Amino acid sequence: MLLRILTLGFLLSISFPYAQEDYGRLRQDMVNTQLKTRDIYQKTTLDAMLKVPRHIFVPDNVKPYAYTDGPLSIGEGQTISQPYIVAFMTQALKLNRNSRVLEVGTGSGYQAAVLGEIVDSVFTIEIVEPLGKRARKTLQKLGYSNVVVRIGDGYHGWEEKSPFDAIMVTAGAEKVPEPLLEQLKDGGKMIIPVGPHRGIRQLVLLEKKGDRIKRRNMMAVRFVPFVRPED
Repeated sequence: MLLRILTLGFLLSISFPYAQEDYGRLRQDMVNTQLKTRDIYQKTTLDAMLKVPRHIFVPDNVKPYAYTDGPLSIGEGQTISQPYIVAFMTQALKLNRNSRVLEVGTGSGYQAAVLGEIVDSVFTIEIVEPLGKRARKTLQKLGYSNVVVRIGDGYHGWEEKSPFDAIMVTAGAEKVPEPLLEQLKDGGKMIIPVGPHRGIRQLVLLEKKGDRIKRRNMMAVRFVPFVRPED
């Protein structure tokens, strides 16, 4: 009986949204325990993760879990990445205020908001129309005027806005899309999960050096697959 009462109390406690100050504390705890204790050290990344309200970018039914150490469903068969992965990918690109960034796979818009806190301009593409529209609305509501959302096939990038200082792909691909490499500036970096369809992938960091592409495997990851129009 005691177990049932405790369980019911726990379920009730997570059924209601937190107050804004509670979300702030949860965000601080996320940064302190999930990021700083691992290998996230870059001040701009940590500041962005501390500022962006992750709970605004997830559906109501998972808001109580917004700052937990894992991915969450955002509907349409897609997820919002684990906070650590968001921070890791952001830090790996070594961005600065003048950076021009392309993101492929907007999802909820959370990663784009984190990037938008650091760089001059973010161009983000989402192929799943309901997600893209929702992300655009959320980003506009939060005042991210430097983030532009396009609904379409991210495989071909955004040529008219290129070249980019950095490209981030937030969906798993079986190979690196050639159009994205072409839209990367000389000296620019791209981070992308690459590997077998629905399997374990490698998070790969690519750096363009003239006609050469330097490749570095960062870690094993799981990501939802890269969606194409024919899928």
